[in-house]
Amino acid sequence: MAERKHVIIHNKSDKPDNIVTREHQIQEACSRLEEALPSFMHGFFISLKGSVLPMTRLAYLRDITFFCDYLISDSDLTAAADKKAIRLEEFQNIQAVDVNLFLDYCRRYEKETEQTIMVFENNNKTLARKKSSLSVLFKQLYRDGLLEKNITDGFDPIRVQKASEREIKALTDDEVMIMLDAVTTGAGLTSREHVYWEKTKKRDKAILILFLTYGLRLSELQQLNVSSFNFGRGEFKIYRKRDKESIMPLNRSVTETVQDYIEHERMEKERIHEDAGDALFLSLQGHRMTRRQIRTLVKKYTSIGMGTSHDHGYSPHKLRATTATSLIGRGESIYDVAALLDHEQVTTTQLYARERMGVKRDLVQGMEWELEREEGLPENSSSEEAATADSAAEKKDI
Repeated sequence: MAERKHVIIHNKSDKPDNIVTREHQIQEACSRLEEALPSFMHGFFISLKGSVLPMTRLAYLRDITFFCDYLISDSDLTAAADKKAIRLEEFQNIQAVDVNLFLDYCRRYEKETEQTIMVFENNNKTLARKKSSLSVLFKQLYRDGLLEKNITDGFDPIRVQKASEREIKALTDDEVMIMLDAVTTGAGLTSREHVYWEKTKKRDKAILILFLTYGLRLSELQQLNVSSFNFGRGEFKIYRKRDKESIMPLNRSVTETVQDYIEHERMEKERIHEDAGDALFLSLQGHRMTRRQIRTLVKKYTSIGMGTSHDHGYSPHKLRATTATSLIGRGESIYDVAALLDHEQVTTTQLYARERMGVKRDLVQGMEWELEREEGLPENSSSEEAATADSAAEKKDI
């Protein structure tokens, strides 16, 4: 196999190099998957390019690749030994029941190597996406005249919780303060974590403040550059989904925190890797921080805020929910919050409005049955009141 060539980005657009590079990496990953799949899916590949976001396209192609691997290794639906060799005639023989068996297989399956047996278990949300990927594929093959009938109506329904049915997970304002105290003072960290905290505390605090203030998506924060910030004009630029650019205003807390990190902790230019020269948030090795590194950092500090283990800390998306619930709880307009968070529909933001933080806690604290039993009924709740209530009930019966 030929060695992959080094890619040089010749960027003449307004986008920073890291954004263009990231887009190229996604496109390249999609192309590699397409090259390994049967050629009769070419029309499907073209339709994906124009109908879904790049990351969604990549997810669909991964699902289709997994389905083809399943056909080869775990079914008798193809005689091919390689995905590329799967024939159209074999796909034409696939029925809805075969797809349903695949979806059931995906719930829990094993992959065995020489040393280990890996057990994979998927929830309904993941299964629904795999079903969606296959539905789009089979519908496109039917539209292209490659299949005689559309079998997707026979795919089993997969029950996925609606957004309105899910519990909104977000930090309370008190938990946010505990978390920020931890990143500022090192409180709650282990001795090992404290060593790294001494080197990254200003960076970590800037990350948390940006997440909390703007409700940024993980990808939006990870791709931030030093040149994204114009402190003179009090603003910075982010790149959102669908190639949208947004100018965000800086407040005093964000300005001071980010400048403090850049001026006093961000490593010298000579130590930064050449591909990360403009990256805002750097690892200790001088590379742009990865999404996984940022996610791990957030889970660590949110777990301290909530008083739980690191494994049960919140993801960056929960900080996005924290921003929404906190702003709405302070009386801000739902429409303004939707604009800040880049929600396409305000109904998404309304989900956070319905989850009034603290309401359940207040209700439950008013029902302290065991404390009332031990301490006696409240003074206003006397035997005289009970007698009056009994009398009223007797009159009603009469």
